[in-house]
Amino acid sequence: MKTERLIAAGPSFELEREHPGPVVGVDEAGRGPLAGPVVAAAVVLDHGRVPKGIDDSKKLSEKVRARICEELRAVALVGVGIATVEEIDEINILWASMLAMERAVAALGVAPGMVLVDGNRCPRWTHPSRPVIGGDALCLSIAAASIIAKQERDRMMIEYDRLHPGYGWASNKGYGSRAHMDALVRLGPTPLHRRSFAPVAQQVLAL
Repeated sequence: MKTERLIAAGPSFELEREHPGPVVGVDEAGRGPLAGPVVAAAVVLDHGRVPKGIDDSKKLSEKVRARICEELRAVALVGVGIATVEEIDEINILWASMLAMERAVAALGVAPGMVLVDGNRCPRWTHPSRPVIGGDALCLSIAAASIIAKQERDRMMIEYDRLHPGYGWASNKGYGSRAHMDALVRLGPTPLHRRSFAPVAQQVLAL
């Protein structure tokens, strides 16, 4: 019943208020793509200065995400962590995501009172932490982190598209769209492709 009410109302500070501060929200972007790093963000919100419209990043338009991201960087404490393609291939995407989260929290430069992590598990760290399934729809701090993480990763993939044209990364952000898959067959993998992912591995073997 409590979860249903939270979902109906959108993300709130209800979960943050259950814990001592500073409360950090953490989320990641980029587990599913065939190319590019996985990016995590950690955010500590100022409860008196919260940008309007914060929600799960997947529900927001690119324009709204960009606006909120800029406002968050002006009023919140933000840390970003990245796990590289090489790390993804070496330790797998799950643990690379956890590594990116660890780096994001470390980048804040503060000792968290509690870390609220989107999903069903937390990294192996010493911080007090709590996983929150569907957290980006429930918790304002996690929703803010989801916006920062997605915006930062999208920015990186647009830049990578300039370095490796032909795969459509500026639009597909490294996901396995039809255009991306066709280019992978035609052009072969780049150094930014995840060779541990089956569609890329198949092309590597074909070459």
